[in-house]
Amino acid sequence: MSEQTSENAATGTAETGQQGPQPSGGQGDGQQQKSMSIIVTKGTLDWAYPPFILATTAAAMDVKVSLFFTFYGLQLLKKRLDHLRVSTLGNPGMEMPMMGGHMSMPNLISVLPGADRMASTMMRNLIARKGVSSVEELREAAQEMDVRMIGCQMTLDLFEFKQEDLIDGVELAGAATYMESALESDINLYI
Repeated sequence: MSEQTSENAATGTAETGQQGPQPSGGQGDGQQQKSMSIIVTKGTLDWAYPPFILATTAAAMDVKVSLFFTFYGLQLLKKRLDHLRVSTLGNPGMEMPMMGGHMSMPNLISVLPGADRMASTMMRNLIARKGVSSVEELREAAQEMDVRMIGCQMTLDLFEFKQEDLIDGVELAGAATYMESALESDINLYI
């Protein structure tokens, strides 16, 4: 294969000399930075991890990230997160490693008083024992990596939260702001 032909094959162009689509890269190589927006709607302990893990991973890969927290997702922007719980109700895939095996949590258990608190304690202990970062640590890392965090103003008003209840650096805006970000993003996720 000639140098010209191998170069064309690498860029996905034909030998007509036309330029094919070029991959996006970081800002330093003159190409546009990739972007990602995530709408965060869940406020439980187990659902707190995906948006922050994905956001920090993408930011580390030089992706511009925007998180829009609405409805119960707004819980993840509160200063204190010790109120986060795992919900056992309607979570048939929930298993916990115990005594060398995996114990499933039958849905019937969720009707027992204290079941969510017990499952949450078990999850927090497992997270600590396995050395997984806490939600607070992941959120702080996201802030340090300049992940844009937007709290839904309508949700704040609906649930009668105050901006002082939220961590510093949160932008308050409405759905139109999320849509602007989503329309410009290369990747859009709903969590």
